[in-house]
Amino acid sequence: MAVVEQHYPIGNRHFFQRASFTGSAKEYFGIWIVNILLTIVTLGIYSAWAKVRRNRYFYGNTVLLGQTFEYHAKGKQIFIGRLIVFGFLIALNVLSHIAPLAVLAIWPVMLVIFPWFLMRSLKFNARVTSYRNVRFDFIGTYGGAFKAIFLGTLITVISIGLLSPVASRWFYKYVFDNLRYGDRPFSTEPSLGAIYKALGAMIAIALGCGLVIGVVVGVSGIFEKVVVSSTEVVVGYFVIGLGLIAYMFAGLYYRVTIRNIVWSAAMIDHRHQLRSNLGRRQYIWIVTVNTVLTLLTLGLMRPWAAVQIQRYLAEHTAISLDGEIGEVFDQVRSTGGVISAEYLDADGFDFGF
Repeated sequence: MAVVEQHYPIGNRHFFQRASFTGSAKEYFGIWIVNILLTIVTLGIYSAWAKVRRNRYFYGNTVLLGQTFEYHAKGKQIFIGRLIVFGFLIALNVLSHIAPLAVLAIWPVMLVIFPWFLMRSLKFNARVTSYRNVRFDFIGTYGGAFKAIFLGTLITVISIGLLSPVASRWFYKYVFDNLRYGDRPFSTEPSLGAIYKALGAMIAIALGCGLVIGVVVGVSGIFEKVVVSSTEVVVGYFVIGLGLIAYMFAGLYYRVTIRNIVWSAAMIDHRHQLRSNLGRRQYIWIVTVNTVLTLLTLGLMRPWAAVQIQRYLAEHTAISLDGEIGEVFDQVRSTGGVISAEYLDADGFDFGF
């Protein structure tokens, strides 16, 4: 399949080149249905290898500057990582029955351990990904992960959410500033003010939806009677459903806005600029349609939904290179070369975070 680069101007000099996705729902359905069946037959064991097949398909069909990405993880690595996590959860469950009070002491420890799991997962997923025969890498430390996850969560809770934009900025800077393409660093400087605006918009959406729900409750009069009729029960469930939908829409709006802010503030090698311009309403519409169709078809439309969202994300992600394509990547390959298979195998396992 021929790949046609898509360009759109930014200012007078720079052109951003969009990514694209060349996969199809029909192709992915064949992979998906085999993954499902083998996972069921093997009582879930094959799910690790299913993840490898799925990621190789999506990475291999995501095109940027005429080349695709590659995913190099092995099913065994993912399976061992899942066994470790699963074994830990079983031990925790058994302990909760034998000594319930001991579990209370374990949770603080888990809060400290979780940043390490996240750090290892980010490192693993970066190192099993390559583009133009050059591997990505992640050099983040446990201390950075502890600040981004534990301290970020702590200040969010203490401030009743008012400092959540600060925590979000810590997290995304930890992820981007420690990511490498070969030996070339990523970086991002998202505006804290822009993140606060996104939070304000999310709160406004939630409050607006809450107002609508309040009107529905007031009109129905379900709180005016001591005896609740069957009709009022139905209305009550309807109100709860509206509340969940409002929460989902507000969360999706915030998620899309943050992605645009963070990615559009990101650079590679302090020269090449990234860009994300996802449409908020369009993204929410795609997610909503995907969810409804997947539920109505008992999951059979899941491959179509996955392809649709991946295509939309790819087509609204772009890069502007400072220099000629061939020269830029020749320089990267000459200094940040290919990571050996032995280096990958020694890197560990995917814990799924």
